[in-house]
Amino acid sequence: MAKISVLGAGSWGTALSVLLNNNGHEVRLWSRFQEEVDTLKQTRELTSKLPGVHIPENIDLTADVKNCVETAEVIVLAVPSPYVRGTAELMAPYVKDEQIIVNVAKGIEEKTLMTMTDIISEEIPAAGVYVLSGPSHAEEVGRGIPTTCVISGPKRETAEYLQGIFMSPVFRVYTTPDTLGVELGGSLKNVIALAAGTADGLGYGDNTKAALITRGIAEIARLGTKMGAHMETFYGLSGMGDLIVTCASVHSRNRKAGYLMGKGYTMQQAMNEVKMVVEGVYSAKAAKSLAEKYDVEMPIIMEVNKVLFEDKPAADAVRDLMIRDKKVETPVLPW
Repeated sequence: MAKISVLGAGSWGTALSVLLNNNGHEVRLWSRFQEEVDTLKQTRELTSKLPGVHIPENIDLTADVKNCVETAEVIVLAVPSPYVRGTAELMAPYVKDEQIIVNVAKGIEEKTLMTMTDIISEEIPAAGVYVLSGPSHAEEVGRGIPTTCVISGPKRETAEYLQGIFMSPVFRVYTTPDTLGVELGGSLKNVIALAAGTADGLGYGDNTKAALITRGIAEIARLGTKMGAHMETFYGLSGMGDLIVTCASVHSRNRKAGYLMGKGYTMQQAMNEVKMVVEGVYSAKAAKSLAEKYDVEMPIIMEVNKVLFEDKPAADAVRDLMIRDKKVETPVLPW
């Protein structure tokens, strides 16, 4: 049994707390807001985001970050990506040398182009920082629906230790050394999911979505390998796996936001309607900047940015993708 503190009482943090509790660990679930903690203590349910998922009585709900960090053997950082740096700063004074932090947010910081593990390592250099990612909607994990993820970080032994902590009959975990690839796949798929949702909102079909998923993973892999990640990662759980579920699932906030924009909502109206952090909106500019920095062609990413930030009609963006210059799908293969 491990002492685990989960920082972030949103849907993902709550679902992971229930999973870890069911695995027999001692779990604390932290929210920065005492009012939210009080409500969760009364209801034992995150009614707005995880209706029907009971938070067991032996999960300690708290707003005391100092106690959470100081008493934990493992810290799971489950706040949305725009809040990772601020939460890491809040945690930093209480983190011990080599304390294990598992990031489960997916995103790239717009101003610095840093991944979430890079941000945490910068703010808390004494910690050992790992990432858990993959096709894993909180709504399903909270209900015990079979799910598979991947964990990565600097030390194989620690990754395997964390693999054992999270593994259960309904939650299978693999390990990989390619942390950069895992994070890029998890971050950039949110931008592609906005495009897939927009296509749904425009009334397009399965053919269109399949094209966006397939060409989307090609874009992500092109950038990732240019940055030093490994191609195999992008065809695994944190790449293709996460992209498929995020583009297709009714639980996907990114697909839903895109769907609303396809129906004519502005970006802000769509985000307000979703009522959760749409991480693809925050990652889109960073993805564009990375494509320009590494001189990688990413046409879907570029068109998503135009729809989000330049008021380009979504139908025009799809048309422009379709009428681009002719290409070879697999340029590395000889005739």
